[in-house]
Amino acid sequence: MPRITILPTDLCNKIAAGEVVERPAAVVKELLENSLDAGSTAITVEVSHGGKRRIRVSDNGSGMDRDDALLCLKRHATSKIKEFDDLFNISTLGFRGEALPSIASVSKIKLITAPKGAGAGVSVELEGGELKGITEAPASGTSLEIRDLFFNTPARKKFLKSDNTELFHIVDTITKEALSHPETAFSLFVDEAETISLARASGFRERIMQVYGDEFLGGLIESNVGMEGLLMQAFCSDSANFRRTKSHQFLFLNKRPIKDQSVAHAVYKAYEGILPSDRHPIYFLFMQIDPHKVDFNVHPAKKEVRFEDKETIYRFVVSHLRDAVKDDRTEYIREFKQPDSAAEPCSPAEGGPPGYQPGPFGMSLVSENLEFSYRASLPHIYLGDTFVAVSGKGGLTILDHHAAHERVLFEKLLKGMESRSVQLLFPKQVRLTGKEYRVLVGSRDVVGTFGFEIDDFGENTVIVRTLPEGVEDADVAGILSDIAAGLLDEHKSPKPLRHDIAARIACHSSVRGKKILSQDEISRLLEDLEKTEHPDQCPHGRPTRIFYTLHDLNRLFRRK
Repeated sequence: MPRITILPTDLCNKIAAGEVVERPAAVVKELLENSLDAGSTAITVEVSHGGKRRIRVSDNGSGMDRDDALLCLKRHATSKIKEFDDLFNISTLGFRGEALPSIASVSKIKLITAPKGAGAGVSVELEGGELKGITEAPASGTSLEIRDLFFNTPARKKFLKSDNTELFHIVDTITKEALSHPETAFSLFVDEAETISLARASGFRERIMQVYGDEFLGGLIESNVGMEGLLMQAFCSDSANFRRTKSHQFLFLNKRPIKDQSVAHAVYKAYEGILPSDRHPIYFLFMQIDPHKVDFNVHPAKKEVRFEDKETIYRFVVSHLRDAVKDDRTEYIREFKQPDSAAEPCSPAEGGPPGYQPGPFGMSLVSENLEFSYRASLPHIYLGDTFVAVSGKGGLTILDHHAAHERVLFEKLLKGMESRSVQLLFPKQVRLTGKEYRVLVGSRDVVGTFGFEIDDFGENTVIVRTLPEGVEDADVAGILSDIAAGLLDEHKSPKPLRHDIAARIACHSSVRGKKILSQDEISRLLEDLEKTEHPDQCPHGRPTRIFYTLHDLNRLFRRK
């Protein structure tokens, strides 16, 4: 009796489903790819209960006749490749022919489709991969409805998360496909309520604006470059627009969202010397490559690829993004070398202590036997993102004004800053991603404890009516995005979630390196810092200030 047997078809399909269909969002992704490959210019997605109960994707694409409608539900049936060599010239999103039969094997599926211009279409119904009925039906394009996902594989079903979590993944999937296909309109209805509505856009720039808003787009640098067999349109952070999370990092290759560690590393390399160690750049890289130079057939869900020449791709990304970032820095460097007359950070101040003589660049010369208290009139000099001031203990204090301001704001937020919220004369509209919007609207009470009064404006937009005192000039969209990330991410810190959110708000709201503080502002910051419980560290553990005694300075200069 042989121990080796051929697995039955239905079991093969369920095994394939385990690779392709991880969760409802994976179903949405596969159906969207089919719709896009069919040339659709408008796609509507409808879901209920996080996609676990129902998913319906409708398009205005080329559609199928009766024969193709039946064949597309069979394993390894595809119109996109015909021979082995086609695997190395992939120009479509789907090509394996596994998705539909895999989905059908673990759900109840209804397919209604008709070729363009046909008078009538066909309706095909399956349950657990078994054909249940074929009828004629009026149709235009294709509509696929998936019900009761994993109804016949309870072991798989129990691993699904809450409806909200599964919905966040669906929204993220649609957002990625919409970003990479601006020529197509996308709509999402969640429990019959429209959640996403994106009209056809003229290009990637307009699509980013549709999804994230004008203010978000204004903080990005655009770069369009190319070489033989490779084009790249990139939108990435300017030198003052970094985030605490990687939630806005996208790479699209031939309009397919992918992940590639080498390309991601290249982006960070381009920001070398500019990017703080605890920050991350925003980037949207839309790359178009000769299909012969990349292998898309290395991951069941097509999330990863293999480049023929990875080193060339790496150098290309580093070189061109570095040039774009360098051009963006030019204006700032020019301004930094010629400070605004109102700030005058390098000018010696009047009214110094007895025995004080202005030194080069307005920096104090400290006598070894001279000790005096801090005075707001003492001069300072900016060194990039820090300034140097004379300490009240007979030495030098190097203060990171961003970290110091973070500490001040952080403690104010934790101590109930909501009682000092600032009412905006003109409420501010902030457009968010779908998942950010849903989590913030659902957590308005939490957000309100920090001084943000927000109202649901619909279409992924909230109205901000109040802000915490001290953050009026901050990047409100960035703050709300970071708060949403804090609410969405798994909270692993031993400290309360409230601490994490307060730290995120303080980071966005604190003064940045480009901001040149006046003498009065420096004085106020130092005084506020002294009033905090932990003045020597920012909320993330970085030093706010470093003090050098005269003894330390002697040692640095090798003096006894």
